[in-house]
Amino acid sequence: MISRLAGFFIICVVLLLSGCGGTPKSTDTDTPTSGKFKVGIDDSYSLLIDAELYTFQSLYPYARIDTLCRNEVDIINAFMKDSVPLMVVNRKLTQDEETRLNARQIYPKTTKIAYDAVAFILNKENPDTILFFDQVKNIFEGKIKTWKEINPKSKLNDLKIVFDNYKSCNTRYFREKFNLPKLPDVCFAVLNNAEVIKFVEKNKGAIGVISVNWVSDKNDTVSHSFLNRVKVVSISAPGSSDPNGEFYTPHPAYIAEGLYPFTREVYCINRQAYVGLAYGISSFIAGEKGQLIVLHSGMVPAAMPVRLVEVKH
Repeated sequence: MISRLAGFFIICVVLLLSGCGGTPKSTDTDTPTSGKFKVGIDDSYSLLIDAELYTFQSLYPYARIDTLCRNEVDIINAFMKDSVPLMVVNRKLTQDEETRLNARQIYPKTTKIAYDAVAFILNKENPDTILFFDQVKNIFEGKIKTWKEINPKSKLNDLKIVFDNYKSCNTRYFREKFNLPKLPDVCFAVLNNAEVIKFVEKNKGAIGVISVNWVSDKNDTVSHSFLNRVKVVSISAPGSSDPNGEFYTPHPAYIAEGLYPFTREVYCINRQAYVGLAYGISSFIAGEKGQLIVLHSGMVPAAMPVRLVEVKH
């Protein structure tokens, strides 16, 4: 009788510990709207994702989200090493990266959240405000190295292309765009997008390369401040050489219509194997509220296309 009671007591203790005590499963504490984890963010999208996460946490106060803002290479490396379960970048995983994760029983989920554009910015005192697509291509191919080759009347000398980081998505974008083995000698790198803007502000011959998010939101104090300090270049369509032709700024409407020639897609990539906080954040950004924030940031929502509408008076 005593042994039966002892056995029954042990079973009750085990059940109690498994139900109330012990180590909780990740799915018990990490839900789509609660928990704590870290998001890896390509620095190009830090302003956008800061706004997204601020709103998300305002709606769901039990969600505590840290961020890791770095260049593209460092963010993807952190994701592959499981340092961040969710990242925001502008490329999909390669087949090799997918294979390496799959070998560890990890099957990442990719959600497109926006269409982005690469903006070119100039010093306020640079009189040039437009560039032909082919001029940009020739600069990256090393065929144009001075401002006089762009505009014979220019009083500026050597030009400099300034990137946020040599490991950034922007350098990779142009290497792939123009099929370059390496960038030309006119290219330099600083630390991040904010440093690009500072450099251009102080150097008349510089052309800064950044995500449009950094200079497009007039209602955001950071973006608006930067926009007041530099000029955004308008670019022609590929093949155009008519100075009286159409030139396009990286405005959301021109990005959506495919008229601005330097665009790309932005993704949330989630490696969590369960429906947790990473899923909740990705779904929020891809949902109605999150997509409105994307539009407000100066990019094009993946689920809410923007079109130019002619108003006749």
